[in-house]
Amino acid sequence: MKLAMTLKFSPSQSSSGGGGIDMSLVWEAEKLGFEAVWAGEAYGTDAVTPVAWVLARTSRIKAGTSIMQMPARTPACAAMTAMTLQALSGNRFLCGIGPSGPQVVEGWHGVPYGKPLTRIKEYVDVIRQVLERKAPLEHHGEHYDIPYTGPGGSGLAKPLRSIIHGDPSLKIYTAPNSPAGLRNAGEVADGALPYFMSPEKSDEMVRPIREGRARAGRSADLTDFDLAPYVRVSMGDDLDKCRDALRPGLALYIGGMGARSRNFYNDLAKRLGYEAAAEQIQELFLAGRRDDAAAAVPDELIDEISLVGPPDRIKDRLQAWQAIAADHRIGSLVLVGADAAAMRVVAEAVL
Repeated sequence: MKLAMTLKFSPSQSSSGGGGIDMSLVWEAEKLGFEAVWAGEAYGTDAVTPVAWVLARTSRIKAGTSIMQMPARTPACAAMTAMTLQALSGNRFLCGIGPSGPQVVEGWHGVPYGKPLTRIKEYVDVIRQVLERKAPLEHHGEHYDIPYTGPGGSGLAKPLRSIIHGDPSLKIYTAPNSPAGLRNAGEVADGALPYFMSPEKSDEMVRPIREGRARAGRSADLTDFDLAPYVRVSMGDDLDKCRDALRPGLALYIGGMGARSRNFYNDLAKRLGYEAAAEQIQELFLAGRRDDAAAAVPDELIDEISLVGPPDRIKDRLQAWQAIAADHRIGSLVLVGADAAAMRVVAEAVL
């Protein structure tokens, strides 16, 4: 099982010399043998700039976008970004893409949400065409028309081939949580970055991915697919305090990351068996009672999807993740919020 970590970017953070990124944690991860670091993107900082910063200041560890929001960039732009970062880093860039949610797509980027799974398929097709460079780029789909032939066009468009050579082996990840999104990932992607996962209920993630792979004529096993779930880490001697540190973030996603009628994280918590808690958290959060929403996050859910408590407890919990890694149900763990001490504990147990 490989290890990765998320980057936390803070524009006000500068004491580490990381320009808003704690590079000491990145260098520690590289020294410990971590495979990658991942930079997220919501509606503030972008994902590409921190990745470029990290790749420029490291020599071995990979860095990926989790995720580049597709509505913010044309697929050809994403392909150019990927090829550039590949060339500059010695192929240490990992390309994570995704549609984001309707509130961000329409409320921030100002474009229609459309059909996200169709958009992913078309987006991946364009990126792979650009990287493979077998012929000038052509794609005529529901979301992307390349070369453009629609209303307002000049009539001068022609298919173009990239003037530089990318690496067709670039790994493309998506960040699915719904069964349909997971099937889509199995069909078109090389990896997936789900936000919640329980090792005891891994079939919730693995089964749809395998269904998608079968639909695409790919093998049922996941030896060539990196299922890399996010796992929150809160290490300390006081188990209750460690759990409490994670409650607000989980309440934000389960309760407020999306509309009442469309919250992918709320749906996932329900599929993991926490239907009543998910509904209560959402009601409280949307009513403005955020502290109460955090308090409503069940201990059992935190323990299932996170690494919490004293070092020995975390090491014990890692055995469940290692068991499903041995069966090729996951390839990596992406640690969220781990400090250097926690990173060393996890690395000692896993690497």
